[in-house]
Amino acid sequence: MKGNPMRRWSLAGQMLVLQLLVVAVTAAGGAVLALWQASELLEQEAGATATAVAVSVAASPDVLEALGERDPTVRLQPYAQRARAATGVDFITIMKTDGTRYTHPNEAEIGRRFLGHIDRALRGETFTETYTGTLGTSKRAVTPVVAGGQVRALVSAGITVDRISARLRDQLAWGGLIVALALGVGAAGTWLVTARLRRQTHGLGPVELGRIHEHHDAVLHAVREGLLLVGRDGTLTLCNDAARLLLGLPADAEGRHVRDLGLSAVVADDEERVHLVGDRVLAVNSAPSRLGTVVTVRDHTELQALTGQLDAERGFAESLRSAAHEAANRLHTVITLVELGRTEQAVALGTAELRAAQELTDRVVGAVREPVLAALLLGKSAEAAERGSELVISQDSELDDLGLDARELVTIVGNLIDNAIDAASRVEVHLSADERGVLIRVSDDGPGPACADAFEKGWSTKGDGRGLGLALVGQAVRRLGGTITVEGSAFTVRLPRP
Repeated sequence: MKGNPMRRWSLAGQMLVLQLLVVAVTAAGGAVLALWQASELLEQEAGATATAVAVSVAASPDVLEALGERDPTVRLQPYAQRARAATGVDFITIMKTDGTRYTHPNEAEIGRRFLGHIDRALRGETFTETYTGTLGTSKRAVTPVVAGGQVRALVSAGITVDRISARLRDQLAWGGLIVALALGVGAAGTWLVTARLRRQTHGLGPVELGRIHEHHDAVLHAVREGLLLVGRDGTLTLCNDAARLLLGLPADAEGRHVRDLGLSAVVADDEERVHLVGDRVLAVNSAPSRLGTVVTVRDHTELQALTGQLDAERGFAESLRSAAHEAANRLHTVITLVELGRTEQAVALGTAELRAAQELTDRVVGAVREPVLAALLLGKSAEAAERGSELVISQDSELDDLGLDARELVTIVGNLIDNAIDAASRVEVHLSADERGVLIRVSDDGPGPACADAFEKGWSTKGDGRGLGLALVGQAVRRLGGTITVEGSAFTVRLPRP
């Protein structure tokens, strides 16, 4: 593979090299800065020491007395040597105001001119400078010896740069040891961080990680199913575009708790369930994983609508089957009565059945002029009779074909009747219309729904928590802009005129 060899390294390996480089550069920079500061401090310390020694010697009474003698060197040279040994400086030079030396560590230099500046000292100042003299380059201080308001002599004390450098080399050795320790600690810490990073990235390099991210991002946003990843603490850590659309999630959903997003019920189950979210029927499957809970969401709205239509058709077919079965039973009875010679009873039975069926048909068709709804009521009447219940159309029911969506009406009336038949032995249906809109009321002699939010989530008269009938009713009513109320076991739906 051509190109930058670093690209072939794992991310952990690259991080190790880069962090070691950073640690090394930081430690080296710190060492250089520390040495520079140490050099400055040592030079300042040398200047302060030289100044203190020079001022102390210049203020000594012995020096003033010796200056009054014919040959000051006799007393000043031993004094200067003792003071130099006691203070640790490299030289103490006492000189005339013209720079001629009275004292020097090298006696051969006595009587010669002092190498350095003395002008400021002659003006009464004490100053320091770095200058190259007979002992080499030194940090020195020069101060005047004042008596009677006049400068009688000058004193210079100094420490050579070689001696300062020797002390700096000692500091350098300690600094090197500290740098080595810092590098060792930094390398150990970097290795631990890199080992953890290697485990987390599985030894992959930046190119592989980037490719995995691109594939992950492409798949995540391309699939039509919604995908959620919920952490163990209930925080939504990941969701794709389909999940945002199906569940109506805000743009900042990731990082928020599912409770704040209204998803607690959606992610609570460990098996596939059907949930109603807004106007959508969603099949939601939650499964635990190492990272938390993985939730997949599929849109079953169209499938549920088709299923509802299929259920209605199946109900009509079942009603016809029930009616045909009941008619066959009665027909066999009539035939048997004829064979037994009881013609009058056979005619009476057949006439009564025809009359009852016709009356029911006439009452339903006369009251409800919406053909699909009328067919639904006839089918539900036969189904209720077969199941041992009674379905009654109220005498004051009257509903014209107002142009409402027949599928929505079938969903509303059919599911209300189904739930009532499941719970009671007698069901009454009232349908009417006025200037305010359409009124649909379904009541029974049962206990009514036990769930306060039966229209928001699954509730069933069977008590298994899987019912969708009333929830679908609530959706259909909202789509038509209507309202629904419950009083006991009576459900009242009001729909506006189209």
